[in-house]
Amino acid sequence: MNRYGVLTATEQFSSSALVEFAQTLESRGYDSLWLPELFGREPIATAGYLLGRTQRIAVATGIANVYVRDPHAMAQARHALAELSGGRFILGLGVSNATLNTSRGHTWQPPLTKMTNYLDAMDSISVAAPAPEQPCPTYIAAHGPKLQALGARRTNGIITYLMTPEHTRLSRARIGAAAELNVVAMFLAERDPTVARAKARAALKVYVGLDYYHREWRKLGFADADFVGGGSDRLIDTLVAWGDDGVLRERAAAFERAGATRVIVMPLGVQTRQGLDWRVLKALAPAR
Repeated sequence: MNRYGVLTATEQFSSSALVEFAQTLESRGYDSLWLPELFGREPIATAGYLLGRTQRIAVATGIANVYVRDPHAMAQARHALAELSGGRFILGLGVSNATLNTSRGHTWQPPLTKMTNYLDAMDSISVAAPAPEQPCPTYIAAHGPKLQALGARRTNGIITYLMTPEHTRLSRARIGAAAELNVVAMFLAERDPTVARAKARAALKVYVGLDYYHREWRKLGFADADFVGGGSDRLIDTLVAWGDDGVLRERAAAFERAGATRVIVMPLGVQTRQGLDWRVLKALAPAR
């Protein structure tokens, strides 16, 4: 059974509004809320806060940076949150990027080496606490074949971010049928092409300037010309689903047909001056 999650920055919410947001997602059938690690709320602590104030929805890190916590701390956090929540915690791991990590004083390593060593260390750790009801699902962020193979072999599966249904199809072929494939994609409830593309370019601005995204997008048929000026219309329209409810649902379905086991919806423009814009999350809600 395919699942739908939601990924959003939490800093746009007060603490009480964040709880209400999570509870509303829960009531609408979303199976998970994914917390990114940026420069605001720390995701492990935030996950614990939300797990204590919800009943069914899983709370996930999307992703927790393996450079900023040693494997022992991460293993303890995974164990504790899984146990104390009755199995509703999901651990998503990733290497983030070189610039961010070196700016914080860490020495950058090749992603495959870093993640392999990190998983080795986590596997060797025994946490002296009551066991969770079930093992905590663990995934790694992976776009290329070597990291994806590692995720399929050593964890429950992988997470992809800002890729296309074609990339999902290629990823499923690489990791096989058993591993889980979580796909993060942007969705925008806007029908006007000019407005939609302007909002999408603003959301993609950082990523369109990053070399390692260029490498993956080139494999999908894009060229250097697609990365200038904030991104070509073709790139923008492929990476961000915009339009009416039917268009949004069709893009999500395209990821499912390509092999995604969970579509993680990243809704653009949720927080507005008039309050929360629920159009994307209503259109894609499993319990709509």
